[in-house]
Amino acid sequence: MTRRLAIYRYLDPGETLGEVLGGLIMALTFTLGARVFAADKQLEAHELVVAIIGCNIAWGVIDATLFVLNSLFYRGRHARFFRALKNTRSETEALAALEEEFGLEDEPLAAHPEDRARLYQSLLALSTRATPARKGLRRQDFIAAAIVFALVSATAVPGVIPLLLLADSNLALQVSNWLLILMLFVVGCWWGRYTDASPWRVGLTAMLLGMFMVLVAVILGG
Repeated sequence: MTRRLAIYRYLDPGETLGEVLGGLIMALTFTLGARVFAADKQLEAHELVVAIIGCNIAWGVIDATLFVLNSLFYRGRHARFFRALKNTRSETEALAALEEEFGLEDEPLAAHPEDRARLYQSLLALSTRATPARKGLRRQDFIAAAIVFALVSATAVPGVIPLLLLADSNLALQVSNWLLILMLFVVGCWWGRYTDASPWRVGLTAMLLGMFMVLVAVILGG
């Protein structure tokens, strides 16, 4: 079993690593785009550092806000679903609604139809006795949003360190690009540890897909 990190109390591994990958792709879009458009010209490293950090901070704010709104939306949606479930006309209709809402066909623990039927029966019994949860925002929503902001913002750091330390801005930009590409691979490998796939394969896939998305953004002027 993979050791559970403290932040997974608020974000699951997929959300956490997805935010890190998004931040790396955002930073790499700036560094690779600057390399493509600057060609052999000497770059202004300070301006590029400000642009990378500013972009990731701005995107961190956007992602954090969207996370809070999504939490509120899904909590309200679930509350509405279970309220409607209690008003169904028959048990058959309620079980059909549960099956549509929580499709378990691909879950290993409910591979057989009879196992899924028992799970839906249990969910129906629990939902009829449960007290509706508060639909508003909670403390953990804001903590998770702060983590999202920190993750996206912090991913700018590997890209700006070479620009701050190396006098030759073109060399610094090359180092920055390769460092961010390496980070895509490392984060992909870490993601693979939570799946049934090879970490190396997931890392390579994340790196190639990340580079592809960056190239698309650069070509389209993003």
